[in-house]
Amino acid sequence: MPRLWADGSGLRLLEGVPGNAHGPVRVGGLTAVGEVTLHNGRTLRAALGADVPDGCSDTELLLRVWATLGTAGLRLADGMFVLAIADGEDLVLIRDHVGARTLFYGHGTAGWCVSTSLLALRRAPNLRTGLNLDAVRSFLTFAYLPGDETLVAGVREVLPGRVLRLRPDGAEADEVFWEPEERIVDADDHPRRLRALLEEATAARLPAGEQVGVLLSGGIDSSLVTALAAKLHDQTVRTYSISFGSDLPNELAYSGLVATHCHTTHSVLNVPGETIAARLAETVALLDSPVGDPLTVPNLLLAEAAAADGLSVVLNGEGGDPVFGGPKNLPMLIFELHREDSAPLARATAYLRSYRKCYEDLPVLLTPAAREASAPLERFVQPYLDGPMDSLLNRLLHCNLRTKGAHHILTKVERLTAARGLRGLAPLFAPAVIDHAFAVPPRLKLAGTSEKWVLKEAVRDLLPRTIVDRPKSGMRVPVQQWLSGPLRTLTQEVLLDRRSHPLFDVRTVRSWLRGEGALLPRQGGKLWLVLTLELWLRAYDLV
Repeated sequence: MPRLWADGSGLRLLEGVPGNAHGPVRVGGLTAVGEVTLHNGRTLRAALGADVPDGCSDTELLLRVWATLGTAGLRLADGMFVLAIADGEDLVLIRDHVGARTLFYGHGTAGWCVSTSLLALRRAPNLRTGLNLDAVRSFLTFAYLPGDETLVAGVREVLPGRVLRLRPDGAEADEVFWEPEERIVDADDHPRRLRALLEEATAARLPAGEQVGVLLSGGIDSSLVTALAAKLHDQTVRTYSISFGSDLPNELAYSGLVATHCHTTHSVLNVPGETIAARLAETVALLDSPVGDPLTVPNLLLAEAAAADGLSVVLNGEGGDPVFGGPKNLPMLIFELHREDSAPLARATAYLRSYRKCYEDLPVLLTPAAREASAPLERFVQPYLDGPMDSLLNRLLHCNLRTKGAHHILTKVERLTAARGLRGLAPLFAPAVIDHAFAVPPRLKLAGTSEKWVLKEAVRDLLPRTIVDRPKSGMRVPVQQWLSGPLRTLTQEVLLDRRSHPLFDVRTVRSWLRGEGALLPRQGGKLWLVLTLELWLRAYDLV
């Protein structure tokens, strides 16, 4: 788990770091520590045009790239990395293109404090930290924190694709080294070109001489990653799927079909509600920011199963929806079709409502004291939704990539896999794949009613037609059954505890626990958010 630490006394490691096991590295007058995994080291060495020392770690290689080539060199890198560099009196922070790894910072009485661990900064003696009420509202709206804010007041998160220079006087200078751009190319060979990029990204993430795992749901995204891994790897491919019980709807027929088709060693992990109840608090505490995703405990259990099989790398299919146009865009496209509101923030407000979380419940869910925060929630999405891209679909995808992708999907997987000594890698989030996605005409991503059309066509020959052409259904997680069954006691004890009252109106929570206020049982998802937040706040001693 998190190991990087920097403050006024210098850069150091709390413990060994993958790719930087021997402590800080030095190049010229620069000193750096980081958590760096590079997938294209050969390309970067060639770009340097000079001898790179034998045994050079990924951290040293990235530092040399920065020292020699600057932001142009960072754009060339493909990997998951954060780097903190002492440059004279300045501290330079770098976070990878898409946000696979995280880095937090704050300014205290002894200067800047930086860490990959939010909990470490929470406990830093020279930082005055407390609960950030603005972030509470953000989490309850999005089910994650979509920007640079954290739940710890005075601590922020470095945004992906950025170089952040922190000066001794507390000033900051932010530079973007990579951002997706809409450069549409009207051509007939997009599926073929995309296929080549997918193969390259997957091959670069396969562990040499080792077996590899794939988290296989049975949807098109994880299935295509499985098929590519099976085609390209010279070692056994192990696949892992989840079952919540034979009496509940599941995707096991599809994941089993893919595993058989691709000749993988397949395992199905049964996750009863009792296990969710027993492991939820522990899992939530592993995250630097809470994620209101009920798959967090299953994700951790899958990581444990892969680690028990001796794996060091597990691939996943994350990225298909936010990059190539999954179903979550349809509500916004319908809104735009029937739009009558011309107010400046109308589109951003509609986007917040489309999440169907607690945005419209905040006036009754939060106590008056907790509602005092006033920063508009639309600020996180409006720059993308009304941004420079011409296509509305691409604006939506850009927003999904920079908010949910960087602050939910990638960071959740990285933290939970790293907690068990694994690297969780997402080929569909490779920068080159994303760049190509924004060069594809929108009509080839959402082709009529066919979502992610170009992605499906790129891999059609690798998978059974049943998998390629099936509509997306998503993993059906029995949250309502858990909350009314094995999680009932924990939920009531936590949410009706006096310590919760400063944030949440107990009358609203009680009504949701009784299932009141809705024709359909949608309170379960809302209760899950509140429960997750409360458990995280307790783990971080913020209540």
